[in-house]
Amino acid sequence: MATPINSATSTASTAVSNDIYKRVEQTMTSQNSAATKLNASLTRDQTKLSGLGQLQSALANFQSLAAGLTGGGLTTSAASSAKTVLTASSTGAAKAGTYAIDVKQLAQGQFLTSEEFTSATTKIGSGATTTVKIDFGTAGGEKGFVANGTTASKTVTIDSTNNTLEGMAAAFKAAGVDVKVVKGDDGKFSLGIAGESGAANSMRISVSGDAALKSLLAYDPDGAQKLKQTTAAQNAILTVDGKELTSATNTLAKDQGIAGATLTLTGTGKSDVTIKQDSSQIGANLKSFVAAYNDLNKKLQALQKGDLKGDTALGQVVSQMSMLLKTGGGSVSVPALGAAGVSQDAKGNMVIDDKKLQAALTADSSAVAKLFTNDGKGIADLMSAKASAFTSSTSVISKETKQMNTEIASLNGKRTVLTKALTAQANALVALYTAQAQTGAGSALNGSGGGTGTLFDMLG
Repeated sequence: MATPINSATSTASTAVSNDIYKRVEQTMTSQNSAATKLNASLTRDQTKLSGLGQLQSALANFQSLAAGLTGGGLTTSAASSAKTVLTASSTGAAKAGTYAIDVKQLAQGQFLTSEEFTSATTKIGSGATTTVKIDFGTAGGEKGFVANGTTASKTVTIDSTNNTLEGMAAAFKAAGVDVKVVKGDDGKFSLGIAGESGAANSMRISVSGDAALKSLLAYDPDGAQKLKQTTAAQNAILTVDGKELTSATNTLAKDQGIAGATLTLTGTGKSDVTIKQDSSQIGANLKSFVAAYNDLNKKLQALQKGDLKGDTALGQVVSQMSMLLKTGGGSVSVPALGAAGVSQDAKGNMVIDDKKLQAALTADSSAVAKLFTNDGKGIADLMSAKASAFTSSTSVISKETKQMNTEIASLNGKRTVLTKALTAQANALVALYTAQAQTGAGSALNGSGGGTGTLFDMLG
């Protein structure tokens, strides 16, 4: 933290002479030692804070991948007997078996169309400010239209700047409603308003303002309908092993249809979904996990040699993650891991012997899968949980990060105070030496005078 000295720091209006500048610089050297120490502390803490951030990020990336590779479903595959009815994929904890599915109805969104016009740019109505409100809910029941309570109403304003079909379509889109200008076979234009799929997304459109726009856009399922409904909103309806289900969309993820599987409905009809063990998927997942761990290990080693050398938090991460591989965490057989081709080299990296792995998968793919993920007790489960713990808000990494931020804030405060003090001292010295130069007096500060006082003595 050098103290700048120029004409602005001088009490005189003229520039500081080179001689005076050198004398001030010489005197201030001893005072700048405190600044040098302060800067060194700041650099040290900022480097450590950066390293902690890198450590946190590396663990979070590993945890995310490891968590995605846990669960029994990743050891299975799913197939549909009739892809024109549905397709299926295995995710999560899908269990092997065959499931009978009967798709009775697909989900779809409501579609409304307006009357036709010869041009999409012709002005409609007087241009008076008009408010269009779209509510979403269920229509056709005994109670009439019932708002779904989860989807907020949309409001659109139409005036003289946008009272054409193109202008209104743009205004609806800006409000989050899918509206397009549709050109018919006869060359005429109309508005097409598409709602989200699902029975609870039927639309009720109310209009206040210009009469022409009200006559064009108003739609009440229980009353006047100026727009024409060409498609009604509806849910998908299907049975899985005889149990009836409904869905607002044609994609049933995870636990909606088959636990741990995703079903994508493509048509009505029947299909069998077969979920079975897939040894190739187990092998692929193991290799992905090993690659992710080795990426993490490489980063940990780099931090140990660099920004976090000797750091407590990093030491705990390296020790505990490595210990899981050496001991299996108490629930995974290390010899069984070795028999499946998984081991650790001298640098701490995980290594896969592909020949051993394929032999183990052929012999018992389910047993290999359980080494990897087994209701929270597999090696991937344990490492994912450990990485998650290290990235939590109460972890040793978070505590060190908080401590570094506090220390840096304190050091910056001290730096501000010291900078102000050193600048004041430099200004005082400039004034003192300038006065001495003008009177021809010697300086006690550089030994040319007879005094022996310190800087603070001379400034006092």
